[in-house]
Amino acid sequence: MTLDLGFTHRIERGRGAAGTTVLLLHGTGGDESDLIPLGRMLLPEATFIGPRGKVLEHGMPRFFRRLAEGVFDVPDLIARTHELAQFVRDAAEGYRLDASKIDAVGFSNGANIAASLLLLHPGLIRNAVLFRPMVPLEPESPPDLRDTAALIAGGRMDPIVPPEQTERLGELLRESGAEVMMAWQPAGHGLTQGDVQASKAWLEQRLGGGAAT
Repeated sequence: MTLDLGFTHRIERGRGAAGTTVLLLHGTGGDESDLIPLGRMLLPEATFIGPRGKVLEHGMPRFFRRLAEGVFDVPDLIARTHELAQFVRDAAEGYRLDASKIDAVGFSNGANIAASLLLLHPGLIRNAVLFRPMVPLEPESPPDLRDTAALIAGGRMDPIVPPEQTERLGELLRESGAEVMMAWQPAGHGLTQGDVQASKAWLEQRLGGGAAT
């Protein structure tokens, strides 16, 4: 049974509701099911929950508005980030998930709002895999991310995200105390098998062998 939590979403339970939950955040044009196959490849025993972004851009779902490619509507981003954070808390309570074991996997627009969650709601996400992210915003003061880790997966030939944006996000998270790993691929904006392999190995190392514990 799917609860009414303010977002259209999909939940797929793993082996035990008390284990790891992975928040799956799609890119522009995706939906709540878009990253489920990727989640299964990365952490097959985890519980997955995928919300659908509420903003439509030419009919394509996104998690927040942008003014142009690479230019974000920051007030909308902040409001949408707070709304998504509340969804995560409500989902943990409503589905009886362990709120201390929530990880995130985001691609493109989903990676950007995942990064915004880290910066505006420190402690909500334990580990984050960010595929092709940009800096979503610069917080007024650094959050406390000493208990957070992030893998930032960039494409060296990405026509959408400049490498300096990817590097700056890593610096921003490190300055806030997070453990950050950069994983570059000789690729564009799309995901590659190298992205999957690097993120799977990183998550397994972080979670102790890949079990949903």
